[in-house]
Amino acid sequence: MQDQLQLVLDHPQKEISDRSSKRNLEDLPPIPDKRYFSIGEVSKLCLVKPHVLRYWEQEFSKLSPDKRRGSRRYYQRHEILLVRRIKDLLYKQGFTIEGAKSKLSEDKKESHATTTKTASVVLIQDVISELKKIAHDLDRG
Repeated sequence: MQDQLQLVLDHPQKEISDRSSKRNLEDLPPIPDKRYFSIGEVSKLCLVKPHVLRYWEQEFSKLSPDKRRGSRRYYQRHEILLVRRIKDLLYKQGFTIEGAKSKLSEDKKESHATTTKTASVVLIQDVISELKKIAHDLDRG
């Protein structure tokens, strides 16, 4: 116990930041129902500092908010979800920037494959249904 107390006294910022980062990963506020969000709003919604968001924009090409009037950034809902995903990969799962990029790329490929597979299954089911109708009509006629 004495050792832990001494550690906190020697490094109080370390203990505080460890607790706040754990809290940050679990308690993200809900995203309001609106179209555009400023960098300050995104910072609060994702519990990430604005300079970190600007850095991630440089590192992750998928994260590209609209820029208007004096380079003001305007994020949309899908970009907030992406920021939260990046934060999870980096802070909670321990990925590096490069690892997170790879993981996001894999996720996109898996999502595309699932969508393509689903579309193919629906098309095949439609063809089977149509063939059954034709077979039924041939049996009657």
